[in-house]
Amino acid sequence: MADDNNYSPDLTLDEIVFENRNKQYGAYDLRNSYRRVLTRSFIVGTVLFLVLALTPFIILKIQEMNAEAKKEVDANLIEIIQEDVIIEQPKEKEPPPPPPPPKEEPKQEVIQNVVPEPKKAPKVETPPPPISKQLETTTGLQNQEGVKTPTYTPPPPPPSTGTKAATIEAPKVSTTDIYDTVDQSSEFPGGLKAFRQKVMNNFDGSAMEGEGGSIKADITFVVERDGSITDVVAKGPNRDFNAEAVRTIKSIKNKWTPAKLNGQTVRSRYRLPLTMAFE
Repeated sequence: MADDNNYSPDLTLDEIVFENRNKQYGAYDLRNSYRRVLTRSFIVGTVLFLVLALTPFIILKIQEMNAEAKKEVDANLIEIIQEDVIIEQPKEKEPPPPPPPPKEEPKQEVIQNVVPEPKKAPKVETPPPPISKQLETTTGLQNQEGVKTPTYTPPPPPPSTGTKAATIEAPKVSTTDIYDTVDQSSEFPGGLKAFRQKVMNNFDGSAMEGEGGSIKADITFVVERDGSITDVVAKGPNRDFNAEAVRTIKSIKNKWTPAKLNGQTVRSRYRLPLTMAFE
């Protein structure tokens, strides 16, 4: 082995390491060309970076150079003085005088005749007006004040044939016939509201178990001359309700005020629509 002091100072570390070895070996070649390859790669990378960074600025500069120069237009504004022109506006036509107010005609009096509607609880319906009231004016669905227009005008009295005043006897009425039209309707003590309250208090709802909703029936009966009730009939879609309604009305023993026709008590037929709601 050669003495270290015999090495030339110009020798590189690679030459010292690979002395007496095959320098054609790949490691020596790589170590020998490492600095040259690294320098070349740095230069090439720097050039590529500069090219990529400067390309947009170059393209923008080329576009500005190729762009057409802006044309400036010098427009001289001319002031236009417009004389004030007075235009006469057409006179507005005077509105025509308002028409005279229409003449109000007297309203016709109407007596309310309410049609009952079914509800969940028994309700009190407006009773029909007495026959005497119905003869005095016109009937309708709502009350309305106004001039009475009688629907029936009694015939004029016959002319007097003597010196003495003629006496007009009222026509006789039957004591057995049942009248639907009378001068004074039959009435329950306390009114129809009190009669309906008695019907609701005496009605046995247990007979309607299992029934739901509103059930209605049209009940008719005869008010006798002594105020008692006979011939009670109930017409409706539910037989049990009809039977219980007939039983309930027959159980009410209060006397009615009988109807009158020509000042005499008569047998009259009374109609009572009844509606009850069951859950």
